[in-house]
Amino acid sequence: MSFRTITVGDRAWRVYPSGFVTQYDRDEFGILFVHGTGAEREVRVTRYSPTGTLSREQSLAQLTERELARLFQESQPSFTSPEAGYAP
Repeated sequence: MSFRTITVGDRAWRVYPSGFVTQYDRDEFGILFVHGTGAEREVRVTRYSPTGTLSREQSLAQLTERELARLFQESQPSFTSPEAGYAP
């Protein structure tokens, strides 16, 4: 799986499509922002609605740094999202 990297503040975040499918799988997909590794790893999640008929990977690759930073600001901690393993 390919990923992008953005820097927010002084932290580098790897950005991945989540792969989690919802009932809106043709209209939106999850994006994971990952900082660190192991026990120190922090994960944030947001949803994104691409325009056009691009694959998730193509759409993510075409986002600008500014658009990714905006999506990061809208993200939520991983423990609140099924993309990152939350189960009610």
